[in-house]
Amino acid sequence: MAIKIVKGDITKIKVGAIVNAANESLLGGGGVDGAIHRAAGPRLLDECRKLNGCKVGEAKITAAYNLPAKFIIHTVGPVWQGGGYDEEQLLTYCFSNSLRLAAKHRVETIAFPLISSGIYGYPKDKAIRVAMKVFEEFLTENDMDITLVLYDNKTFELSESLYADIEKFIGENYVEGDRVDHNRRSRYLERIESRRFADRYESPQIPKKENAEPSKDAAEAPEELLEDFDSFLSDVSESRYVPSALSNMSMARPKRSLEDLMRERTETFSECLLRIIDQKGMTDVEVYKLANIDRKLFSKIRSDKDYKPSKITAIAFAIALSLSLDETIDFIGKAGFTLSMGLKFDLIIRYFIEQSNFKIYEINEALFAFDQVLLGV
Repeated sequence: MAIKIVKGDITKIKVGAIVNAANESLLGGGGVDGAIHRAAGPRLLDECRKLNGCKVGEAKITAAYNLPAKFIIHTVGPVWQGGGYDEEQLLTYCFSNSLRLAAKHRVETIAFPLISSGIYGYPKDKAIRVAMKVFEEFLTENDMDITLVLYDNKTFELSESLYADIEKFIGENYVEGDRVDHNRRSRYLERIESRRFADRYESPQIPKKENAEPSKDAAEAPEELLEDFDSFLSDVSESRYVPSALSNMSMARPKRSLEDLMRERTETFSECLLRIIDQKGMTDVEVYKLANIDRKLFSKIRSDKDYKPSKITAIAFAIALSLSLDETIDFIGKAGFTLSMGLKFDLIIRYFIEQSNFKIYEINEALFAFDQVLLGV
């Protein structure tokens, strides 16, 4: 199961349970609490009267009545008083008690608002950190789809330094239209790799015919290849794009065996994923949870060696496996994708990989703040 972050109205989300940021009386109020009571109808208030209120940090459950959910879990968040009155612990209880109550009622999907971050004044960035920490810990031992419903992108108040760093990185690397012709790049790299392959593995024991005239193609290929490649490098220079595959082709790169080269050319995405999981000594469960990927989707990928994932899924697995930038580009290339310098999403992914930050929920916070699609399911 996975964590999703969406913008929208929590009263319109079809899930097993929605969480209400209630007050201690449970009799309705402003903000999310009032919206839920209005949408659910008067019978919700009748049931809430029988619950005798709710203490801060605790959670109680009712039917959802006119809402598309089955249950409403009511929890009372703390009022922010500067952080010195156990606000973080109480907010942690709100999220964790709500999840435990949902699990007790066999809820498989749940949606949360950002509890206490409205009129109760809890700083949004701190509230999100608490929510994500609780969600991650809960999902290590439980299966449940968790959705965090936010009003808008500004809810994610990234630190000024992080936002500025990402914005600067995008500004310095963004190439409008991504002027590099990636199809041409692939053809050149394939031809170069073929030449290197032939040079490396040509058998020295095979005698060459004396006085043999080289074929026209053989004589012209190097010059033709160099001209084409010079043209490609010119495009690269203009766009400030440095393909990882080119940087990998230094003479210092360890020689690969024939077996490795042949495997890399024929290996599918699924086969590559499973091989890397084994090489890193990780478990399937560990990987799909770190990737924020649903177990059922992972099972499909495992059972079908020719399964082609979406780009989002492929990158999510690269993050879960803590792959370097070069490794990521090679890995998602198995599914036919690359990282473009003309897409903000791709640049944000590059930024976090270059920072060796593989925490997918932190990456998703940044993606959300920049109005980009999120990793995982």
